[in-house]
Amino acid sequence: MLKVAVLVSGGGTNLQAILDAIDEGRITNAQVDVVISNNPGAYALERAKGHGIEALCISPKDYESRAAFNEAFLAKLDSYQVDLVVLAGFLVVIPEQMIARYRNRIINIHPSLIPSFCGKGFYGLKVHEAALGYGVKVSGATVHFVEADVDAGAIVMQRAGSVEDGDTPESLQARVLKAEHEILPLCVKLLCEGRVAKEGRKVYIR
Repeated sequence: MLKVAVLVSGGGTNLQAILDAIDEGRITNAQVDVVISNNPGAYALERAKGHGIEALCISPKDYESRAAFNEAFLAKLDSYQVDLVVLAGFLVVIPEQMIARYRNRIINIHPSLIPSFCGKGFYGLKVHEAALGYGVKVSGATVHFVEADVDAGAIVMQRAGSVEDGDTPESLQARVLKAEHEILPLCVKLLCEGRVAKEGRKVYIR
């Protein structure tokens, strides 16, 4: 049974999608061992506790420097000896030393079709506001490997959907969120089954 850590800053609906997939037997060879948030008020921590999963808050605000936070954060994550790290709405830049240690074992979900509307400053409703402002006809969600540059890692999976007339950032966000809930658990399943191969920027599903 492979061990997964989920990092999240908010409500944790993507975390819930993973937990539901495990409970329903769609993911059979992995378990969430720890949920870590930078936000003590994140409802994701309550979701974790409700499933008997250890829930931790490790916030940069509690450390004298970002370097001190990075060191403590990585040490705590290492203590769980996880096989996969899932960023499910985690609004903290991942330390480079963590990326190096967990190379090709950290994935992130982003609410657009990368490389559109991604990178620094693109999160939450800002992504959907930008997409609608640009007038795109298609949007969606992307799961990608995490690299030092924000949202720049190799793409594992994408799910597209139409942008509808009259969409607001909120209505588009709700539709894209459904796509996130579909592809993130599927990527966790495939990665934990060893069915994902990466060659440079190209990712193949076996």
